[in-house]
Amino acid sequence: MVLRWLSLPLLALAFVLAPMKAAFAAYPEKPIRLIVPSAPGGAPDVLMRALADQLSRQMGVAFVIDNKPGGSYVIGTMELVRAPADGYTLAYANVVSLATNKSLLANVPYDAEKDLTLISNALRVVNLVVVNNNVPVKTIPELVAYAKKNPDKLAFGSDGNGTTAHLGMELFKSMTGVQMLHVPYKAATSAITDLIGGGVQVLMSNTPVIGPQVQQGRVRALGITSTQRSAAFPDVPPVADAVPGFEVVAWGGLVGPAHLPKDIVTRLNTEIRAALATPAVLEKFKALGAEATPSSPEEFRELSRRETEKWAKVVKSSGAKVD
Repeated sequence: MVLRWLSLPLLALAFVLAPMKAAFAAYPEKPIRLIVPSAPGGAPDVLMRALADQLSRQMGVAFVIDNKPGGSYVIGTMELVRAPADGYTLAYANVVSLATNKSLLANVPYDAEKDLTLISNALRVVNLVVVNNNVPVKTIPELVAYAKKNPDKLAFGSDGNGTTAHLGMELFKSMTGVQMLHVPYKAATSAITDLIGGGVQVLMSNTPVIGPQVQQGRVRALGITSTQRSAAFPDVPPVADAVPGFEVVAWGGLVGPAHLPKDIVTRLNTEIRAALATPAVLEKFKALGAEATPSSPEEFRELSRRETEKWAKVVKSSGAKVD
């Protein structure tokens, strides 16, 4: 008799959970909003649109890109933090939002460990160090020599505080002893426009964005930030050839709000892995100079923690500040 009474609450709980389980099993049933915390035309936007198109085909619902630039990725990330944990609002998160913000910004309104569910890393992108065509240098050693002869007369642009474009150049300054002024922009496209026009003289930018400008001769590439040459830019030597130990790699993937149900995380991770293995996405990524790097949620979290420690040391040693 007692056992029968004890079973009633369990039976009631089963009735409550059954619809929830069915709902998750049917996921997704409507369009999914994918927040990209940067401006249209930048590397994250271009790459996420390629991935979103494939995910739409696989999952049978539209992935709608929602650009929310500004604030070192904080504006877009907070949009996600405030969203329901139902799988219908996701976001692109990268080295900025998951790693560098913690040490660079005085007040970060979210905790990457507690407020975000990491789903899968998606990509790896290296940068090019480029200069305005009127700057009289053609190699990294020549840039270092010129900058030392003209301290603070060169300005380098970036697509925002805390990005690899910003901190990568701060690392470059620290390792070479040169002095250059940092000019942050809200978007990579704006920084590139000013670079071409001479408003800034130096830029470190993701290959998907700056690559076409290099290929068209509008700017001059001096070095690539990976330790090996890129097949897309075989004539551009690694910066590390002149500055031993120098390496800067941008990365990013998909995240959800805190407490995103495990079955939805598993479904999304599976779909992202499949999408990143398709010829269409691989070819698009390769054309843009990006490498597909799917991961488990746990591997993505470990990458975030490792990079947080790395860039905290760079910020401290270089004295980098938010301008």
